Amino acid sequence: MQRDLSNYRRSYEKKELLESNVAADPIDQFEEWFREVALNYPDIEANALTLSTIGTDGYPKGRVVLLKMFSNEGFVFYTNYDSEKGLAIAENPNVCLSFFWHEAERQVIIKGKAAKVDIAESDAYFTSRPKGSQLGALVSPQSQVIPGREFLEAKLGELEKRYEAVSEVPRPENWGGYLVVPVEIEFWQGRANRLHDRIRFKRDGSDKWKMERLAP
Repeated sequence: MQRDLSNYRRSYEKKELLESNVAADPIDQFEEWFREVALNYPDIEANALTLSTIGTDGYPKGRVVLLKMFSNEGFVFYTNYDSEKGLAIAENPNVCLSFFWHEAERQVIIKGKAAKVDIAESDAYFTSRPKGSQLGALVSPQSQVIPGREFLEAKLGELEKRYEAVSEVPRPENWGGYLVVPVEIEFWQGRANRLHDRIRFKRDGSDKWKMERLAP
């Protein structure tokens, strides 16, 4: 089968991104864009991002995860440390985070190094999750081959009975957060005629941010 997609196109004309209106600090710029997207497009998950890693098999792989916190230190998401992405990060902590907010015609691409957050931080976030999500983390041997859906549902049923009268579910030791410390952040704003605006921030030798424009 062959399907021609050459006519799938749209013109991006909503906004512009000029050096004169970009924050001097990329985290401040990210916060501004995130706030605008969350405010103007409440039906989308503004915190959904594609996490790309280099797998233990040598192939890159991207998957969507949810950003749970960001600050001047970096960007935090949570997962199973024994998952495919967890094992990849253990072998190669260099990762890429990519946000694509198509309604706003914007992308943010972040290169950085991932490291586990403190145990206390993982405990605090796990405690804040709905009980069903907590049990799901206990049930799933993430990324491993399983015999079928029934395997998960049976395990979940067992745990629901075990913790029925318990208000606090313990966090699995192999589940927690990663902090991605950025070394490069690119902001992409779609423009007409494919002359998109691309502003990149890179850390220099003194750990300060250098801003530069890239050709589209």
